[in-house]
Amino acid sequence: MAVSLTLATPPATAAGTTAASVEEARLDRAAPQEILRRSGFDSLAPEFAGALAGADSFDEAERAVVRYGSGLWRRAVDRAQGRGNAGGDLSRDDDRPLYWSRLALTRELRDWNPDFGITAQARTRLLDRLERSSRGQDSIRYPAGKGVKRILLTGFDPFTLDRDVRISNPSGATALALDGTWLRTADGSLARVETAVFPVRWADFADGTVERTLRPHLPKVDLFTTVSQGRPGRFDIERTNGAWRGGFPDNENLSRTETVPVADPATQPQWTSTSLPYAAITAASTGRFPVYDNTSVTELPAGADTPVVRPDGPTPGSVARAGGGGNYLSNEIAYRATLLRDRLGLTRLPGGHVHTPVLQFGAGNADPATGGVTDPEFVRNRLDIIAQVRAIVAVAAAPRSPSRTPRRSGPQ
Repeated sequence: MAVSLTLATPPATAAGTTAASVEEARLDRAAPQEILRRSGFDSLAPEFAGALAGADSFDEAERAVVRYGSGLWRRAVDRAQGRGNAGGDLSRDDDRPLYWSRLALTRELRDWNPDFGITAQARTRLLDRLERSSRGQDSIRYPAGKGVKRILLTGFDPFTLDRDVRISNPSGATALALDGTWLRTADGSLARVETAVFPVRWADFADGTVERTLRPHLPKVDLFTTVSQGRPGRFDIERTNGAWRGGFPDNENLSRTETVPVADPATQPQWTSTSLPYAAITAASTGRFPVYDNTSVTELPAGADTPVVRPDGPTPGSVARAGGGGNYLSNEIAYRATLLRDRLGLTRLPGGHVHTPVLQFGAGNADPATGGVTDPEFVRNRLDIIAQVRAIVAVAAAPRSPSRTPRRSGPQ
């Protein structure tokens, strides 16, 4: 059953602040606190609280919010790319300090009750500014001039945190590792990569965060790819994306089962397709994990009401129940990005979704109740996934057209 979901402002507390979110409430567990301490990010929230306390007006507070949000993103990127003090013994490639620090900042912002007063609408605006700036969504910049390819890549926050609060998301780690970097594509061209990270929350997607972030840049880039964590032990290039939300709970423990809500639903297709060069990617040697061209979907055939798995893609007139990447937010970001590509008339622009392997802890550290927040195998797996995404992007950015003959389609 679908759970009702609205975009209403969180409930006010007696002091005029707003109640902590479900995500923020997890901050007090031992693992998030250890991650913040061992990365040196534990000092940011107290500093931010002090900056808010010293603000004499909304405008001054907004400047502090943007300063700390963008500073958090830059600090996380710098740490991941080896610049500056690591701040502790946690591996630099770790995406979790960014995630937990952002939540620590948003919790401080909800608790803030200035003497000059603040409306619920104004607080929501500040939370939005903090979210966008700390995710790199408003700092995507490409160099001017010709001769440089422009690549846009997105990742995600950690998720399923009630199952294991220690979880890291390799797609978010990849975004930090690649933001603002240069790479040589498979044809020798020089390319600039810009990245952003998205929340694992149904409401933000319904509110248009993907389109708001990508729309200004898609007409100017040479390649885009959304990236998320997928199946154990393998990469997947997802051939087809479906217009269906399957209801799995998000990071706020909210569920949604419905057609993906987009603007102009009357013209909304049930399916969108990748324009990444999947045959070239799967044929290339990009790393230790196998890479599959995944053509499977789940559909309601035309006139039917029972879902059917189609290994070779959707049939004419069918209704989506899952794309190749499922029916969670990874499928949804791929659907939204490729639908935006099509609605902008960018038919020649390569773009689509890459699913990474599941990031796994070492065998002796698999139990979330007794395990540590990191181990050597965990770090090695994340570094290998990051390196392989970089290699996949380098192949995808070479000037090839997508093939119509898949190299292989893996088991579902």
